[in-house]
Amino acid sequence: MDRVDEVDKSLYPFEGRFLDLGGVRLHYLDEGRGDPVVMVHGNPTWSFYYRNLVRALRDTHRCIVPDHIGCGLSDKPGDDVYEYILRRRVDDLEKLIDSLDLGPRIDLVMHDWGGTIGMAWASRHPERVARLVVLNTAAFRLPESKRFPLALSLCRAPGVGALMVRGLNAFAVAASFVGCKRRPLDARLRRAYRAPYDSWAHRIAVLRFVEDIPLRPSDPAYSIVADVEAGLDRFDRVPMLIGWGLRDFVFDRHFLDEWARRFPRAEVHRFDDAGHYVLEDAADELIPAIREFLDRPAEAR
Repeated sequence: MDRVDEVDKSLYPFEGRFLDLGGVRLHYLDEGRGDPVVMVHGNPTWSFYYRNLVRALRDTHRCIVPDHIGCGLSDKPGDDVYEYILRRRVDDLEKLIDSLDLGPRIDLVMHDWGGTIGMAWASRHPERVARLVVLNTAAFRLPESKRFPLALSLCRAPGVGALMVRGLNAFAVAASFVGCKRRPLDARLRRAYRAPYDSWAHRIAVLRFVEDIPLRPSDPAYSIVADVEAGLDRFDRVPMLIGWGLRDFVFDRHFLDEWARRFPRAEVHRFDDAGHYVLEDAADELIPAIREFLDRPAEAR
């Protein structure tokens, strides 16, 4: 069984910190000094996804990397204690940022659900956003040209979804195999990605994230995402780097095209042979590109 306490320290050599959120603990990394960079992960990953980017940036930047509640090294409470919905995720990120002395402006790096969460926070505080790094994610509703994947529909189905995601751990296991295309994860890395999700109880956030995908106006997250989408033009002059694995079966060309349409000034790095975990698959090219982007003098951005 994969367990968090068995994650190889050479892969994840960080001393985490915790923030109390009304009785549940949010784990986060706070590494390095310099301009603050907040990295927001998605589902079913955790702060482990950003480990190599943190190592590349911490000499010159302060890297803040939270684990969402139910993910990574954060607490994994039941539904009676914590409401696993988008609005709460954004509130959590806001409380973390407010609890730290990060200065007036921050850079955001976002992947998967992290894009929606991060940009919802940014929509509350547009004046605080210095730069944006977008990695196979969304901050808008499902593009009209995109068909919702059958695999995700099954994971959302009552009864069946809980059996697959919480019982069989199918979502996290499958992601650890199909997330990378160019450089498939080895067994040690697959175990590390799955380590926080080692039991039915510890997989609650994985399922709730899937259930919270906003597809219809009646979905709890739908109005939030619609509002974020409507206000994206406020960020059209914010420097943006887009790094995209084009072999992602969910966040595919349809999503990339939507980002590119909305942000024509963005610096786009496309990787034809990379998958959803683009920061793993294209690390050799993408991590230096992100560092160079974040290191540029203000006048060059």
